[in-house]
Amino acid sequence: MAAKILPAIALLILAAAANAASPHRVFIVGDSTASQYGPERAPREGWGMRLQSYLDPRAWEVRNHAQSGRSSRSFIEEGWLAPVEEALRRGDVLLVQFGHNDEKREDPSRYDEPAQAFPQWLMRYVALARARGATPILVTPLARRKFERGSKIDQLLDTHGAYAQAVRDLAAHERVGLIDLDAMSMDWLRALGDEPSKAFYMHVPELGQADDTHLRDHGAYAVACMVVRGWKRLDAGLAEHVVRDTDCGARPTSLADRAAQPNPSLVAHRADIAMRQPGPHGGAGATTAYPFFADAPGLGFFFRKRVLHKGAGIGPHPHDHDEVYYVVSGRGLYLLDGKSYEVAAGDAMLTRPGSIHGIQQRGDEDLVLLITYPKQ
Repeated sequence: MAAKILPAIALLILAAAANAASPHRVFIVGDSTASQYGPERAPREGWGMRLQSYLDPRAWEVRNHAQSGRSSRSFIEEGWLAPVEEALRRGDVLLVQFGHNDEKREDPSRYDEPAQAFPQWLMRYVALARARGATPILVTPLARRKFERGSKIDQLLDTHGAYAQAVRDLAAHERVGLIDLDAMSMDWLRALGDEPSKAFYMHVPELGQADDTHLRDHGAYAVACMVVRGWKRLDAGLAEHVVRDTDCGARPTSLADRAAQPNPSLVAHRADIAMRQPGPHGGAGATTAYPFFADAPGLGFFFRKRVLHKGAGIGPHPHDHDEVYYVVSGRGLYLLDGKSYEVAAGDAMLTRPGSIHGIQQRGDEDLVLLITYPKQ
């Protein structure tokens, strides 16, 4: 009898060890804004395609079951939930994002009015997760990129209205975790503005597309980041398994913060500020300087580009502040505290107070430097 029991115990121990080592799983159910697309649909992507890039695969495995064109009703009635129901187990997470297609009044196979039908269908997913010992998380629908021209700024239209609110209300009533992607993506779109936000949705002129609902590759990464950011707010322990930063999206107050900023953000074009100068600090030859943002109020450092043309140099000089050189292109001989260093594109040099440095251009190509140092 003991001979039979010992192998059985060993198998149980091995099974437990395997389960302990296997990653947690997060299942996504939803519509086309989250779903998978093949390379033939590029650059169209759902945010679910990029969720794994934010999570350590040793700790979390993403299973994306979202399907294009489905509402919370049709996803179940067409059998798309069945494989999730079969696979879901204790410890898993179920992300549920619907709304876009539930709003389609013209299609009775998908339409769900927001007051009762929509939350009732969503509750089916919540109940399934709870029955399996998994954690349900409701996700409000991704905002559509719909701007209305205003007198001063373009106004983003709220196209989900009662549907996003129905998800919020259900989450509060059932004490289910909520990722308010509708609110986060609306804040993000407002901060970006009408024209810049096109780069994240399927506005692809070469393909003849101007789609304000579906994401392209850049948008999929950005929205997946917002989803993870919202998820971390619900589960602080998730942070140790997130492998990319989630400082993304925008604050609800971004527009007001921008309007109240006494020192506005700026863009400088090199052609407007180029200055031909001899080599500084007693250096040889001719250089071109680009003193970016030299007059910007409140900026605590200088940021300059210096092009050393053939035979030019920056003469050795003493330092009473930190200064960084970064070589954009070309080659040079860098002189620092009695030593010389061959430097080329991609190299960076830090000079500290008390040191003496200089640099000479080498070869036929201009030596292009980016230089930054604090204002006194």
